[in-house]
Amino acid sequence: MTRIIAHQWTRLVLPMLACIFVGACSIAPTSYTDLLDGDDKYSPFAKYFVLDNPGYRDEIVVQSLALVGTPYKWGGSHPREGLDCSGLITYVVERVSNRSLPHHTATIALMTRPIKRNELATGDLVYFNTMKRRHSHMGVYIGSNRFVHAPAPGQRVRINSLKEQYYATRLDGLRTFERKPGHHQTR
Repeated sequence: MTRIIAHQWTRLVLPMLACIFVGACSIAPTSYTDLLDGDDKYSPFAKYFVLDNPGYRDEIVVQSLALVGTPYKWGGSHPREGLDCSGLITYVVERVSNRSLPHHTATIALMTRPIKRNELATGDLVYFNTMKRRHSHMGVYIGSNRFVHAPAPGQRVRINSLKEQYYATRLDGLRTFERKPGHHQTR
């Protein structure tokens, strides 16, 4: 009898524990500083992930445009396998700066400086609430109210307009890799 109870308990509890451990791996950190411990690119005084090279904006746009047509793949982080929205951003930023970002949209939002609409410039990030939660989708602003993004399964990396009703009603954040306001050159 004890053996039967132990067997039943094992059949019930072990799968539940496995779910808890797997689920814990997929939970985003509450603060981006959790991700940065020990990274010598950051100091206690650095608040945001900053790209100091003045040419980074143009290069981010060029690299993003080169990915138009790449198939969407959830969790994809390289054009060979396909890209999701945060995979597109992490891939482009790493190519431009040789620095890594986490593959998580909301965490990248925490790591980048918020800006106002009148500060939005090419190479900045645009965020959308597409899944009933803030910053659930993102793209790269390329100017003239357009942005590059990896939209959804079955689609490809493409350019859309911030004026399209779907995106205009879901826009919920603008962020930049720039250290201080006012240093951008193109709109």
